Amino acid sequence: MAKKTYECIIIGAGIAGLQAAIQLGRYMHNVLVIDSQNGRSNLCRSYHNILGWPEGVSGQTLRELGHKQAKSLGIEFINDIVVEAEKVEKLILLRTEQGMEYQSSTLLISTGIKDRIPSIKNIEPCLGISVYVCPDCDGYEVRDKHVLVVGSGKTGANLALTLTYWTKKVTFIDHEAGEVDQSLKQQLNEQGITIITEQVEAVVAENETIFKGVKLKNGQTIYGEKGFIGFGGNVVHSKLASQLGVERLENKHVLVNPRTKETNVTNVWAAGDVVAHSEQVTIAMADGCQAAIWIHKRLLKGI
Repeated sequence: MAKKTYECIIIGAGIAGLQAAIQLGRYMHNVLVIDSQNGRSNLCRSYHNILGWPEGVSGQTLRELGHKQAKSLGIEFINDIVVEAEKVEKLILLRTEQGMEYQSSTLLISTGIKDRIPSIKNIEPCLGISVYVCPDCDGYEVRDKHVLVVGSGKTGANLALTLTYWTKKVTFIDHEAGEVDQSLKQQLNEQGITIITEQVEAVVAENETIFKGVKLKNGQTIYGEKGFIGFGGNVVHSKLASQLGVERLENKHVLVNPRTKETNVTNVWAAGDVVAHSEQVTIAMADGCQAAIWIHKRLLKGI
């Protein structure tokens, strides 16, 4: 049976992918979105720095609203994982984990990244509410609070130092006993940051979501008012881009044209956290919208 050809396929229904889908839907293009339902925004319980949401909004709420809005504009969604991508003449062919094949004139890769968060009991319900990942997003939430930074070596130590802009009460728990050089230790000491090298067994929380501290594997409980995690080694989901010959940085983030968001491979765009930028929801939205505008322009030319 002949494969259906779409005008655009979007891989990833996170914030960037959904914004692009909405814009392309308003252009009335034939678009398919393929998503695994396992993105970074699925985890965050509350973003606090987005226009119009002063009390915060969860990633899941944004995804649900975006999905509903895009579907109302005729966008098709499939829950699957794309495992192979290749260019076949003028089309882009995708193969999925479920054994399906889809083809499209244009492609938007919005596969994002995934934070490396070790398996720590009770941490997930707190994410975005009282335990944070990004200081640019949520440093404001910990101002003048006692913050416990649970992390690894240099990455966690640098995060602890960054947070001193908002609070002088910081404790760094080096969960993985990572390397912290003497110069960095001195900076931590100068800022009054205590270093505890011990594994965390569980987050201590009130009503599941309100961080109160951590229980260490040695049985000790360290109390705090807010939490931050900083382990480094986040996974950048750019393997499909690589299969298509898309240029990537050493850290595997995708390079795009700053204006159009198109990659070095014709008719392949990228948007959101998979691209080299500040990893902000609002920037991901802008990326998705900008990419969609230029995909539309390309489609008008008949590819």
